[in-house]
Amino acid sequence: MSELKTKPTDKDVNEYLNKIENVKKREDCYKLLAIMNDITKEKPVIWGDSIIGFGKYHYIYKTKREGDWPIIGFAPRKKNISIYIMSGFSMHKEIMENLGKYKIGKSCLYINKLEDINQEMLKNLIKESINFIKSQYEIVK
Repeated sequence: MSELKTKPTDKDVNEYLNKIENVKKREDCYKLLAIMNDITKEKPVIWGDSIIGFGKYHYIYKTKREGDWPIIGFAPRKKNISIYIMSGFSMHKEIMENLGKYKIGKSCLYINKLEDINQEMLKNLIKESINFIKSQYEIVK
């Protein structure tokens, strides 16, 4: 089985965020950093080239593939900001209905800018996702 390429690094988070050319996106990323740090009380870590993650859990798929992944995180992308909601979205219907303007993938919430979404709903989504992950997986310290 191939090894997971996206792993925690020792890259500096502030240095990474300061390189974001779009000022609004940089500001939004710093706000997300503060929100996730406040909720998790975890030190942010850059995973791979671009994911800023908080905490870590260990997963094992039915295929026996396993690895570690951030409990919650985000990544500034060229088109948008990806927020990693590892619980997925199906169990968060009420929050999703009141969140605002976004798109989703399996566990990615894509936003153009923070002002497009209800930030209190985002905080609730983050908290619920973290609680779900902590109840289902081994948390790695």
